[in-house]
Amino acid sequence: MKAPVTLGTPAGARAGLPLGRLVWPALFVLAALLPLLRPSGYLLDIGVNIMIWAMVAYGLNVMLGYTGLLPLAHAGFFGIGAYTVGILTLKLGWSFWLAWPLAVALCAVLGLLLGLVAFRTKGDAFSIFTLGVGVIITLVINKWDALTGGNDGLNGVAPPAGLEAFSQALGLKLSAGFYLLALVSLALTVLVVARARASTFGLSLIAIRGGEDLARSAGINVFAHKLRAMMLSTAIAGFAGGLYAVFVGFLGSAVTGPTTTFTVLLYLLVGGLGTLGGPLVGTAIIYGLTQVLKGLQDYQYIVFGPLLVLLVMFAPHGLAGLWARLQARRVPAGTGTPTQENDHA
Repeated sequence: MKAPVTLGTPAGARAGLPLGRLVWPALFVLAALLPLLRPSGYLLDIGVNIMIWAMVAYGLNVMLGYTGLLPLAHAGFFGIGAYTVGILTLKLGWSFWLAWPLAVALCAVLGLLLGLVAFRTKGDAFSIFTLGVGVIITLVINKWDALTGGNDGLNGVAPPAGLEAFSQALGLKLSAGFYLLALVSLALTVLVVARARASTFGLSLIAIRGGEDLARSAGINVFAHKLRAMMLSTAIAGFAGGLYAVFVGFLGSAVTGPTTTFTVLLYLLVGGLGTLGGPLVGTAIIYGLTQVLKGLQDYQYIVFGPLLVLLVMFAPHGLAGLWARLQARRVPAGTGTPTQENDHA
């Protein structure tokens, strides 16, 4: 059976943005210069949201894009990361810089426990099981009033200690400080995912996506690799959730529900499954469109619906895959594929 066309596949058809070793650093440097232009706080807040949700999409991409498994509890782990930071900082007086790594570690451990059970199932049963886990996480958060605030949520989560002073030292506002923190966090996420994808671990995940029996015949421990992928995926979700908690300052159970997971899945599908640039591109485009169409909130899906139909028809591998396909057509036969250098993107 032919495997989906994604970055990192051993065949020449690698789908992804043509971003080489130097382009990603250049992209992040240019983004870091944006606060110096003194944009509005609203524009910077949009940028922070895009980067946070892009990180969540990168976490989901580790499972769906590389392993071929669709976990539907992803927003639940995002919420666990957010609430862990919120509870530790607001109720126990912890520093954000201590609570954040603990939230990431907790999500990784819970991802391991989920995987130990969920990977006993296959196909649709796996997705349905994880969807049930995600619903349970939302219910626990919603009903555990003493810890999570229940329906009232957690309000008043403070910004990270020292972030405002750092922003002022640079002559910037707090919104610019959050923007830079989110940018560094996104860069770290992209680096971790890129390194994982280029490693033997990442190639093993792609082999598993192509067929578990075939991967086993090649000597790959399928169960162990899927567990590691789940831990990395949930850890990234918790990492983004911890940043989200201090950025918005308020947490409610709605953000942990299946709707959030499906929204992130939409970002990933539009950008391109299994690609390095896809999660960021898809999130930027779709989230940006939702802000542009904010006044037409009830009619947004009238716009998104036809766009998704066109995407499925003409770019089944997302915008990143479409770009790579267009680039490949421009290369004369026998000269190699232009996307081969993307393995290091």
